[in-house]
Amino acid sequence: MSGSTLVGHKANTHVMVFLAPAVIIYSLFMIYPLLDSIRFSFFSEDDVGAIHFAGFDNYVTIFTDDRWSVVFWNSLVNNLKFFAVHMAVQNPIGLALAAMLSLPVLKGRNFYRSAIFLPTMMSVVIVGFIWQLILNPLWGVGETLMWYVGLEEYFDAWLGEESTALVTLALISVWQFVGIPMMLIYAALLNIPQDYEDAAVVDGCNHWQVFWRIKLPLILPTFGIVSILTFVANFNAFDLIYTVKGGLAGPNFSTDVMGTFFYRTFFGFQLEPGSLTMGATVATLTFLVILAGVLLYLFGIQRRMNRYTL
Repeated sequence: MSGSTLVGHKANTHVMVFLAPAVIIYSLFMIYPLLDSIRFSFFSEDDVGAIHFAGFDNYVTIFTDDRWSVVFWNSLVNNLKFFAVHMAVQNPIGLALAAMLSLPVLKGRNFYRSAIFLPTMMSVVIVGFIWQLILNPLWGVGETLMWYVGLEEYFDAWLGEESTALVTLALISVWQFVGIPMMLIYAALLNIPQDYEDAAVVDGCNHWQVFWRIKLPLILPTFGIVSILTFVANFNAFDLIYTVKGGLAGPNFSTDVMGTFFYRTFFGFQLEPGSLTMGATVATLTFLVILAGVLLYLFGIQRRMNRYTL
């Protein structure tokens, strides 16, 4: 065996030694619970609590039973709305902030970057409680702040109305987490060679034209990754909604998403008893929705996205 082959063999051995525990830990805490939840969704409980195999009965119940199907479709649609607000507001704002922070003429960009990212490190419970106080129509400061800018007539109990509660929660989430897409896109912009921008400036392009014609096409793969991460995170949303609106996701389930639906189904809430098997079914459906979105991105969007090599 030659020296180079021996070195390569030893390197592969070291890699396997480090990878084996990681694979075991990941399988133990991620893959096994997922597969077991899917398996559990094919069982049901009888009146005495005994569990028996039921096939697809739980799925048929969720899709056909009036009591279950209305709640399921309502939570799924609300989740899609929650995601749509993030895609329409959070990611474009994150893109704009990253573009501005990447400008060499901007003074104090390190401070701005840290200040914008700071809410991301705060507890969701604290953020929800603070915004609940700010937007309270009785003693909150939201109406006063809007009065200072002449918009007090537009203030309303946004968290207390069915038509605005979900969008308001989504905007609170945008305020907290806009720093994540900003930092990811900002890192991608910094990775673009300065020669590209210099050549475009020499050709007569301003900063706006350089961004749209040079930088944006180069960071499209990163923006795609940000979009799919947003999708996955939004369909795992629970903590903010539970903190502000509780397990019933009021008013009148207008802020109910798959996470709160699963919580009530699995653990039970108030007078509603929990069901392990139906909870596993809701969790499996949530996983399938997320999986469908990820596969749609990987095979329907990413393949068609133009690849640019720097």
